Parts: sequence; C-alpha cells; structure tokens
Amino acid sequence: MIYDVIIIGSGVTGCSIARTLSKYDLNICVLEKEAEIASGTTKANSGVIHAGYAAAREYTKRYLCIKGNKMYTQAAKELNFPFERIGSFVVAQEDDQIKELEEERKKGIEDGIPDLELILDKKRIKEMEPLLTDKVVGVLHAPSAGLASPYELTFALAENAAMNGVKFFRNHEVVKIKHQDYKFTVRTHKGEFQTKNLINAAGLYAARISRMLGLDYFSIMPRKGEYVLFDRNAIQLNKILFPMATKISKGILVCPTLHGNTFAGPNAQNINDPEDISTTTAGLKEILDGGRLLVPSLPLRSSIRNFAGLRAVPDSYDFIIDNTDVYGFINVAGILSPGLTATFAIAEKVVEFLELLGVQLNIKDNYNPIRPKPERFKDFTKEELDKKIQEDPRWGRIICRCETIPEKEIINAIKAPVGANTIDGVKFRCRPGMGRCQGGFCRPRVIEILSRELNKPFEEITKRGEDTNILMGRTKDIALNEIPGGSNEE
Repeated sequence: MIYDVIIIGSGVTGCSIARTLSKYDLNICVLEKEAEIASGTTKANSGVIHAGYAAAREYTKRYLCIKGNKMYTQAAKELNFPFERIGSFVVAQEDDQIKELEEERKKGIEDGIPDLELILDKKRIKEMEPLLTDKVVGVLHAPSAGLASPYELTFALAENAAMNGVKFFRNHEVVKIKHQDYKFTVRTHKGEFQTKNLINAAGLYAARISRMLGLDYFSIMPRKGEYVLFDRNAIQLNKILFPMATKISKGILVCPTLHGNTFAGPNAQNINDPEDISTTTAGLKEILDGGRLLVPSLPLRSSIRNFAGLRAVPDSYDFIIDNTDVYGFINVAGILSPGLTATFAIAEKVVEFLELLGVQLNIKDNYNPIRPKPERFKDFTKEELDKKIQEDPRWGRIICRCETIPEKEIINAIKAPVGANTIDGVKFRCRPGMGRCQGGFCRPRVIEILSRELNKPFEEITKRGEDTNILMGRTKDIALNEIPGGSNEE
C-alpha cells in the first residue's frame, strides 16, 4: 500500500496534523519510535496555553500562537479534553519593569490578543491572586491564557484521527528514508512504508530525519526543563504566574493544573543528550528558589515528585514549517514553546503546504470531528455511579486510591483507539500513579490488568517501552536458575 501521507512522530504536533488531515479522503499513517504516543516533549509540557505576547514579532511562532489560542475553544468542545481559560499574570516586582509590560500589552492588542490589561492596583492584584508575593508592583493580565492537559489532548487527537481512518504504528523507529520517482520509502526496524508525501514531526529527532534526505539546514538542541509537582490541594492558585521573561526563557513559573495540583518550573539547561531526563539537586533548588519569588508560601513539604522534560530548540529559535527542496517532504520542526498553544494553527499551515503540492483535499462524507468524552468515575453522580456498578462491578473496584481510579477506567484506557500498552500509558490516560503515593499502591494492580487485557506475561509489561520492564520473572525461578544444579521442580 502506498500512503498519501506519512507523519513521523506522534507528539501533540504530529497527532494534531494527523487529526486535521483525517477529515480529507486520504490514506494516512503515523510512525512513532516509542511504545506510546505523547512520550517525548509533549509528556512533560507545562500545559500552559499562552496568550501570545511573549515571542518577538519577527517570529512565526508568535502569530501561530495567537491564532492557535483562539482555536482551543472549539477544539475542546469537539475533542473533550481538559481545558480552561484561567488567565495568566506576568509579575513585575520592580518599578522599572512596568514600562516593559506596557509595551508588551500594546503590541499584543495590536496583534489581536484580546483583553490584555496592565494592572497596577496592588489591592486588586492580591484579590485576584492572594498567594502572590507582596513585592508585586504590577502585572500584565492575559485572560485568554489557559491550561490544557498536553497528553490528554494528544490522546484525544490520536483517537479522533484513528476514528477517521488514520493508522498508528508504534515501536517503529525510522532508520532510513529513500526518495525516488516522487515516492518515499520509509524503513523502520519493523518494516517498510511507502508514501507520496512525508511530514517530519519528529521533535528532538527532526534534524536527524531531515538529514536522511540530505537536508541539513537546521539543528536541534535539547533544552532540559525540570519541574517540582505539589500534592493535590496543598496550594490553590487562581492564575498562571510568570516572572519577567529572559532572553532564553519565560522563567520559572508557578502554575495550577487542571487536576488540582500545582507545579513550579521549568528551569532551562541546554544539553547534548536527547534522552537525558535526569533531575538534579541544583535544578531542584533553582526551581524552588525561583518559585518562592512569586509565591513565598510554596509548600515544600508537599512536593510529591520532581521530573524533567526536553524541548526541541532550533538554531533559529523559531518554528520550522516549510516545504523543502525534496518534493513532497515537509519539515515541521523546532516546535518549542508555545508549540502546544499553536498546535491547531500549525496543522492548518501543513494543510496549506499540501495544497501547494497539489494534493487533492476532498472532505470525507463520513468525517466525524467528535471524540467522545472518556467516562470518569469522578464525573458521575452517586445515582449514576450506583447504576454503573450494577451494570459492571469493575466500576466499583478502586485500583488507585490517591486518584480514585476504578478498574473499568483503566480497561477503557487500554481498549481505546491507540490505547495504552504500558504502565505510563495507563498513568497518563487516566492518572493511576499520579497521586501522593506515586504508584506505590496501584502499580502492581495496573501491571496485572495490562497483562490480562493485552494477553501478555507480567514480565513483558513495561513502564514506558523497551528496556523498562518492571518484573523479570518469578523470584523462585530466578533464584533456582542462578544456583548451579538448581531445579524448578518441587
């Protein structure tokens, strides 16, 4: 089979492109090197939907961010992912910073960002965000800023794309690409795929994919950002809080999540290894010190996890979205912040390039833009839950006590289109392991459910894919095999 379009990479960018193209009468597939979608930069994204004032005017990402922000309202209705416009503050703590905020406000209004407001009334500021530092002298308030769950958005995009015919191939790392006679042959460890049009949305590995076709006009630098996550309800913020930005970063923010937690971070460290997601004592201190400049009462004893993610930073510091000299090959690379905000606008930009290539984009008669909302235990009324448990007792078997996640919710996550096949896949789809105990209680049960539903032995169930097995075998069997002359017989 020759596909009309192959997309390399299933982060939020690749899945957004897949979902947007799924409305057209095209044969499409997505190739992902990891065991799960949303496993790279997307997974550790802050989830902030930016208003769009932060990037410089000479950057494409500014305008795609502003456009993309406005598209979230409709997208959330269609795809049923968590999203809320709670607004953001950029916090000035010195009088000479006010002029800079006013300049940002004026430019933002001119570029179409709605309702940007410079607030200098300290009493009003503190009423809007009581936990903000007393040293505040003014804030730039952006009501259109909001929060999304980046991985839940990506799952929603992938599920809707799959519903509309897109094929997803996970554990398919691209190792070679050949272009001949207006056709691409893409080789992975598991087979070959052919296509007329190839879209590179490979995140941290986008430059490597581009070089497979002899295109070496950009480079990608991994930038590590560490975070500290606080226990649910340990602290309650009303707004997303940013410090004054620097030339390389928006700074260490303090931000609520849609699930009741709060986080501080990220910091910014340029590294060479695109697999390095280690955390450091120095990074933890930097984040906490930066966070307390905004919120002095950060509950340090309520920290439940610190983690790191990597951002794909291009040498241009701007999005790379272009139709290359290789006919039919489109690079969508260097999608750093605010890539999550811009994702729907980026996908539309890709459609424009395909039109320039002469691809016939006829909308399917049976295209369905709606991804049904996943059923959640926490969303049911008592009466609804009683009925659910009567119909299926697995709704009443609580697997994760911290987050109150029943067995049925986990099964639904596994059986969804492009469903979970790892422990992390379950965790990010329906949250077992995200609470105070971080999986200490529920992980064995999740392994058991995955084993049963996927019909795999326990030792083949992994945390996040290859070489992340949790169990190696039965203790007795391993011990006996290690003893010379040992036997498994009783």
